[in-house]
Amino acid sequence: MRKILSYTRRAVDDYNMINDGDKIAVGVSGGKDSITLMLALKRLQSFYPNKFDLIAISLTMGYEEMDYTPLQKLCDENEIELILHPTRIAEVVFDIRKEPNPCSLCAKMRRGALHEVAVLNGCNKVALGHHNDDVLETFFLCLFNEARISCFSPVTYLDRKNIHLIRPFIYMPEKEIKRFVSANNIPVIHNPCPANGHTNRQDMKDLIRDLSYKNKGLKQRLFHAVSNSKIDGWERT
Repeated sequence: MRKILSYTRRAVDDYNMINDGDKIAVGVSGGKDSITLMLALKRLQSFYPNKFDLIAISLTMGYEEMDYTPLQKLCDENEIELILHPTRIAEVVFDIRKEPNPCSLCAKMRRGALHEVAVLNGCNKVALGHHNDDVLETFFLCLFNEARISCFSPVTYLDRKNIHLIRPFIYMPEKEIKRFVSANNIPVIHNPCPANGHTNRQDMKDLIRDLSYKNKGLKQRLFHAVSNSKIDGWERT
C-alpha cells in the first residue's frame, strides 16, 4: 500500500484533484483497478491535509452470475459506504441493440448512470481507476483510430452535471496494481462480458507490450510525451 499511496498522492497533488470538503464517489466495477483505487483513497483519507468524504458506487450491469457479496464485505471491513445501483445495460447493449461493437455504447451508458448516481448522493467528484497503462493505450487508440493526438485528462469538469472526474492512478503502472491485489488477496469480481479481452483496447495493450519488449523504457518515454504535450488538461497546477 505504501507504493500505491506514493503514486496516488503524487497525481493528486500534481493536478490538484482533491480539495477540502469534497465528497468523492469511486466508480467501482469490481475489477482490480477500481477496487485498489477505492482502498487507496480510503487510506489517503486518513492523513491527507484536505479533508474529504468517500463513497463507492457499483453499477450492477444485469449479469446474473456477478456476485457483489465479496465487494460488500470488503467495503464493510474498510468502513466504506457502497451503493449498488441496478441497471439493464447488458440487456440493452447485447439483447436489444445487439451491438456488433458494444464497448462504446456500454461505456457511454455506464458513464451516464455513474454520474447521475454520484450527483444524487451529493458528490462533487467521481474518481476513476484509469492507470498509467490506460493512458498509453488511450493515446494509441486516438492516434490509430481517430488520427488525432489526444487522451483523457487527469481532471475533467462536466458542466452539465457540475462534477469533476479525477484519475488518481495516472502514474500507477498496472503491474503494481496486480502485485497489490495478489499480495493482499483482494477479491475481484469476474467480468462475464462477452467482449471482455476482445477489444481494440486489448489490441493496443498487446502492441505496447510487444514494443516495450524490444525498446526498454518505452512506456516511460510515451507517458512523458503525453504529460508534456499540449493535450488539454495535462498542464500541471
